[in-house]
Amino acid sequence: MHSLDDPMHPQNWTTKKKFGLSALLASTCAFCVWGSSIFSPAIPAVSREFGVSNEVGTLGVSLYVLGFATGPLIWAPLSELYGRRLPLLIGNLGFAIFQLGVAGGKDLQTIIICRFFGGLFAACPLAVVGGAFADIWDNAHRGYAINVFALTVSVPALLAPIAGSFITYSHLGWRWTEWITAIIGFVLLGLNLLFLEETYAPVVLVEKARTLRRLTKNWGIHAKQEQIEVDFKELIEKNLSRPLKLLFTEPIVFFVSLYVAFIYGMLYLMLTAYPIVFIQYHRIMGGKSSLPFIGLILGQITGGMIVFLWEPYYLKALKANRGIPIPEKRLPPAMLGGFLFPIGIFWFAWTGNYPNIHWIVPTLSGLFTGAGIFLIFLQCLNYIIDAYLMFAASAIAANTFLRSIFGAIFPLFATYMFNSLKVNWAGTLLALVSVVLLPCPFIFYKYGKQLRQKSKYAPTFGDN
Repeated sequence: MHSLDDPMHPQNWTTKKKFGLSALLASTCAFCVWGSSIFSPAIPAVSREFGVSNEVGTLGVSLYVLGFATGPLIWAPLSELYGRRLPLLIGNLGFAIFQLGVAGGKDLQTIIICRFFGGLFAACPLAVVGGAFADIWDNAHRGYAINVFALTVSVPALLAPIAGSFITYSHLGWRWTEWITAIIGFVLLGLNLLFLEETYAPVVLVEKARTLRRLTKNWGIHAKQEQIEVDFKELIEKNLSRPLKLLFTEPIVFFVSLYVAFIYGMLYLMLTAYPIVFIQYHRIMGGKSSLPFIGLILGQITGGMIVFLWEPYYLKALKANRGIPIPEKRLPPAMLGGFLFPIGIFWFAWTGNYPNIHWIVPTLSGLFTGAGIFLIFLQCLNYIIDAYLMFAASAIAANTFLRSIFGAIFPLFATYMFNSLKVNWAGTLLALVSVVLLPCPFIFYKYGKQLRQKSKYAPTFGDN
């Protein structure tokens, strides 16, 4: 085992090295999420080029996000068997290659298939980076690190449509949304090949054992991870099934993931709802039609600031508990987010529905909606990581699986829903669903410890 002062242990690396790796991991994750929504403003152009409806064109977003759902079931267990670096490199390579396939696709089938597989490979950073952050940052700093991770998952999903709109409506055309994404993907692949180091402690121990064997000529030195023999049946039963097992047997993982899934689905539904409000109702055309997403982005950044302000209170509780994580102390900001989110949706629905109300009014609703999305998403993610620790990657994979299914489905019914019910009543219905889910963090704040004590996956360490 690593000793507490072993310099090879990822949590004992220098702060400079940790920041560098965190920035690289966050950037990789950011552009994989960017790839999901940069296609959104291109949907009308793609639909016109291939003679299909916008609803069919929306499959380009939905199938990419569906790839997010299926990918983690592969990538997360692999990261716990073979470390974080190898899956991340494979995922990065596949992501970049399939963006090229979309950019050069000659028919809609090729584009849709490549979008799905692009999402499948892009899911790797989503499933693995959270676990990598947990590898290198201790309890006192993990909250700040995961805050950055959450921003890289949520903000690019809203920045990309803005960039995509201006690219699509420029002389470059929609295909350059994918060419540019592919170029960035290959640049990140090169950086990861050069600078990404293994962060998973059991796999780091394997390298340490190899070094000791070479230096001491004692061929009996082995790390525990080297002694694991994996056959296909074991891989399916114990690893590929673990995220699903956590999702459907752990109440914390299931209900927290359900809440996050709805919020995440709403994030992608906004990619359809905002154009309806600001193009159809307010007649904002061209690249400018995507600028109201800035309200949501500012809301998410505000949510990030709230979490940073909350973190000292969590650290104080952590110190009082002898450095042992107290997962439930992560939840109060999510409780706040539970109120902000429906307020923002009600605001958007009842001001965006009327063209005579200035466009800035529904845009400002994004401050509440965005903050709510971020607070719920981040703190629920932090809660799962603190609650499951060594199984964090599989727990995050379970969370990613469910939320990505919601993210894939919501855009498909959004147009029909908003056109049938109109913006006001469609938004009201969705806001009421969020109110029904609002008690989730409150319930786990009170009863989470008892549930964790009954779990075979969630260590409690005698926490207070």
